Amino acid sequence: MPTQTVETLVEGGRATAAPPLGPALGPLGVNIGQVVAEINKKTAVFNGMQVPVKVNVDTETKSFDISIGTPPASGLIKKEANLEKASGKAKHEMVADILIEQVIKIAKMKETATLGKTLKEKVKEIVGTCQSMGILVEGKPAKETMQDIEAGKFDEEIRLEKTELSAEELARLEEEKKKLAEELAKRKAEFEKTAKAIIAEMAGKSRGEIKVKLVQAGIPDDMIKELLPVEGTAAPGAAPGAAPAAGAPAGAKAAEAPKKEEKKK
Repeated sequence: MPTQTVETLVEGGRATAAPPLGPALGPLGVNIGQVVAEINKKTAVFNGMQVPVKVNVDTETKSFDISIGTPPASGLIKKEANLEKASGKAKHEMVADILIEQVIKIAKMKETATLGKTLKEKVKEIVGTCQSMGILVEGKPAKETMQDIEAGKFDEEIRLEKTELSAEELARLEEEKKKLAEELAKRKAEFEKTAKAIIAEMAGKSRGEIKVKLVQAGIPDDMIKELLPVEGTAAPGAAPGAAPAAGAPAGAKAAEAPKKEEKKK
């Protein structure tokens, strides 16, 4: 049975007979209108996203079958949360919040690419991905929402395969995202203030000692790297001629004095 495959990207639910799909299918003698309609039916849930599509055509019978690829779960989650990127510190910094309906929607989109056998199991997989991205689910850390799912709190929504949100719910999620961003900025400013105070207080101490103190104070690693200079270098923003940073060899400047005295002799 001679088969030819056409692979392309289409916008979810909006495939047309225009290039590149139409010209690629035309020579195969298949009913292009039927193919387009089937693609749009299968990709409707990916509205606004580019979706990989494979059309396998039997060149003798002119029959066809269509397989639809999906973006990674993380990409679908970011789209639902209206995010450009996930949190870089998922354990400590939450960057957005999504509702169970959105999780169900993503689970249905990824139904052929997840390990779970039931929709509930697939929903739990998506919630697990939210946890690794620093995204709340139903206003809670994803781990807590996972426990709610296991306890049956969202069984009705899952049974009904509820995926739609009201305008009010969407607006509330946007407000929550703004609030989370403000909290992150405030927390970062507090950490920076504390870190700079510790570094100033421990001036003259070794870099290792200061780092231990910063870690004990809960200062994030990336901020420690940014604010704590390498031994023997000036601290960020230090004035020209300022003393070497913490850990610089003690008496380095004093050692220059004897040399000047020797030259006088």
